[in-house]
Amino acid sequence: MATTEAFSDSQEGLNGAGKDDFQYRPISTGAIASAIFGVLSLLMFVAGGDSLQACLMLSPIPLVGLTVGLKSLATIRSMPDQLSGRKAGLAGVVLSAVGLFGGVSYAGYIHATEVPEGYARTSFLAFRPDEVDERRGAMIPSDIQELDGKKVFIKGYIRPGTTVTKNGTPVRQQAWRFLLVRDNNECCFGDQSKVKYYDQILASMADGMTMNDSRRLQRVGGTLRILPEHLRGPGRPVYLLEADYLQ
Repeated sequence: MATTEAFSDSQEGLNGAGKDDFQYRPISTGAIASAIFGVLSLLMFVAGGDSLQACLMLSPIPLVGLTVGLKSLATIRSMPDQLSGRKAGLAGVVLSAVGLFGGVSYAGYIHATEVPEGYARTSFLAFRPDEVDERRGAMIPSDIQELDGKKVFIKGYIRPGTTVTKNGTPVRQQAWRFLLVRDNNECCFGDQSKVKYYDQILASMADGMTMNDSRRLQRVGGTLRILPEHLRGPGRPVYLLEADYLQ
């Protein structure tokens, strides 16, 4: 009888210990979400290499990662017996913070140092007249007119089919020309006739200048020439760039 009772007590003890040791605690969904947003936050560095604006456009990603991660960590801390996922939440917070502060700092550094000395920064957005200018027939913004004949720095993408290539490698050719456009998606890689005059620049490069990859974002510097008379003729470039700098 004593042996049976001892066995019963021992069995209950083992069952109780098993329940305590192997109690299931679900992972916090907030911690998982924070980890995902944290990984995506590293895209801030990729965007920052192109432009500060593109980097800032992605800033909501790490902000969400930080907010969700900190909230999930607080919840896990208040209910340690019911939720797990502290490491995932902590990783999400750290990655989000690195993406936000590191990415913006990197983009800011690139923005501050990418323009060569003696060049004025401009953009395709500046080429576009506002509604007031259009109503009074001023299709070339006044601040852009002031840059005519001066050194400018602008970033854009090379429209496919506008470069001189041989087996995929740019050929060194006198007055090598290409069409630099605002972006590589919505505005400029479709029907050429639909590309607005303010979204493109015809660039010519001196002999000996080449590029490593025509598909990536190009940083181009040179002397800007404006031909407003070309506004009257379709397909004729209004903006020309005598390029002497390419990165």
